[in-house]
Amino acid sequence: MAKVRSDILSNPVLRINGILKNVYLWMAAGLALTGLSAYFVGTTPAIYKAIYSSGFGIFFLIILEFGLVFYISAKMNTISTGKAVGAFLIYSVVNGVMLSYIFLIYTGAVIAQAFFTAAGMFAGMSIYGAVTKRNLNRLGTYLIMGLWGLIIASVISMFFATDTMFFIISIVGVIIFLGLTAWDTQKIVRLADNYGSQMDEDTYVKVSILGALMLYLDFINIFLYLLRIFGRGSRD
Repeated sequence: MAKVRSDILSNPVLRINGILKNVYLWMAAGLALTGLSAYFVGTTPAIYKAIYSSGFGIFFLIILEFGLVFYISAKMNTISTGKAVGAFLIYSVVNGVMLSYIFLIYTGAVIAQAFFTAAGMFAGMSIYGAVTKRNLNRLGTYLIMGLWGLIIASVISMFFATDTMFFIISIVGVIIFLGLTAWDTQKIVRLADNYGSQMDEDTYVKVSILGALMLYLDFINIFLYLLRIFGRGSRD
């Protein structure tokens, strides 16, 4: 792993810009691993059936995903840099396995359309979160409340599913996670700023990994909700 220059750690502007750059690079690496693992499993029937034919297999992957997110988020101050990086990369692969079903449900054109639309929307909101002087904490509070409402509505839709309800939930989901993208980006900037000159190289990398995980989750959810929207009437 490349050394972080001392002038970057000591200069507030360079430190924040450097961490944001690192966050986006790690996020891109995570998305690449997710895409590759999803495509590999989704286009390999034997592996896909081995995983999804067993309820235990799916349950294990879900528990592993939650465990890795908790591990990275809760233990960031105590785990080593190598473990933080490893946990993020493993999570990216596991999530790809979980998302492999999209290659069986949606066409390649729909997946590409959702991905590039999500990328454009995500980039715009993340840039806004990085440069805005407005405090987004109050907005973040409402977004978290909206997220819980979205989860409840999604559970209800499993029992009373209608196409219109799925569409509305998807639209709301995109809006909520776009807002969370801006809020999370601002949190990353403030976290980098709060450490000040006390930030060392290990902390620099671990803050980058934590930020990458936050924005990765935002992007994936934007992508999945857009996939549902663009995929209406276009499923195989």
